[in-house]
Amino acid sequence: MKMWVNFNGNEIWLIVLDIVAYLILFLLPKRLQPQITALSLLWGLSIGILYDFTMGGGIVDLYKINDLNNYEITDVLYYLLFAPFGYFFFYFYAVLNIHKKSFLYYVIIWAIIGVTVHWLFTLMGIVTNQKAFKVAYSFSIFLVTQTITGIFIEMVKSRHKMLITKTKHLIANDR
Repeated sequence: MKMWVNFNGNEIWLIVLDIVAYLILFLLPKRLQPQITALSLLWGLSIGILYDFTMGGGIVDLYKINDLNNYEITDVLYYLLFAPFGYFFFYFYAVLNIHKKSFLYYVIIWAIIGVTVHWLFTLMGIVTNQKAFKVAYSFSIFLVTQTITGIFIEMVKSRHKMLITKTKHLIANDR
């Protein structure tokens, strides 16, 4: 694993995006139970890395991250972005009270967000598509990934309370 080939725009963009994503994560009102917050961060990180290792730089090799087809130490900055997006998916799923009638719309909106972020990453030089891979192809992958995540959230909701109750939230904020 190399440090980096060139420390340039794509690494700078990743630093800025990480700061912004984690700042938003920490500034959002704490509405999820702590264990659900941890689960959402771990889920986002895990599903993102799994997707990237199979489709991106691994088995299929449809795109490269940063400057090389090999892993660089700065790729960690890219992988760190998966965690807050996992949190945002869980957070808004719970806060917006997504249910059977709104599930499909929610998944489609997040798939569009995923494709848009992928497209922006190609413009920033963070992701470089290979083997005639087009950004639009990732839409179906995001649909599957977001659907699986939504089903997972429903399984979690059936066993655990996701949101902090208002009284507990207000008491915690008064301290």
